Amino acid sequence: MSLLIKAALIIGALLLAALAYVVFSVLRLENPTYKVVYESGGIEYRQYEPYLVSETVIEQADNYKEAGNEGFRRLFRYISGANSDQKKVAMTVPVAQTESSQKIAMTVPVQQTESTEGWRVAFMLPTEYTLESAPQPTDNRVQIRAIPGKLTAVLRYSGKWTESNYAKKRAILVDTLQQVSITTIGAFQSAQYAPPGTPGFLRRNEVLVEIDRLPDN
Repeated sequence: MSLLIKAALIIGALLLAALAYVVFSVLRLENPTYKVVYESGGIEYRQYEPYLVSETVIEQADNYKEAGNEGFRRLFRYISGANSDQKKVAMTVPVAQTESSQKIAMTVPVQQTESTEGWRVAFMLPTEYTLESAPQPTDNRVQIRAIPGKLTAVLRYSGKWTESNYAKKRAILVDTLQQVSITTIGAFQSAQYAPPGTPGFLRRNEVLVEIDRLPDN
């Protein structure tokens, strides 16, 4: 075996090991607690428990990606110590981005919401925190919100976390829910569980929305 082939095999093995480490690390991160209560047509119907998020609104962004990047930077600074306790807050998953046509009262898988005031981007806070105990952001553009428990329809998919992929999967979810006469509540949301650099086929992405009921059996 030539030295070139040996080098290629070694590099390949190292890359696979690094990828496995990243994937395993992500699997260990905390995420919102939910129970799958029904599955049909490729859709999971989940009952989510309440949780907290830190969130920020991006008011002036040219597109989905730019808003997400800016929101991520603000929130990452918060969990890295830009808070009243000057302490690090554990990272969670997913990174989520939510589309909305209405304002959401301040009372939130990172989450991002398109609303009348821009895009909302949010990180879930670890469950050890309450509204009273969560470190307060030093950046007044970052706030803490509580998300109530809710029934949600979810479509999971792999591939890149892009606006076009999200739009395609959102259309599928909308069509599926319309076929079973389920009413959606509030904003649609996309969620990313894998870090940047993860190959598309290993990525876990989701599009989800709150719903009024389960499909009729």
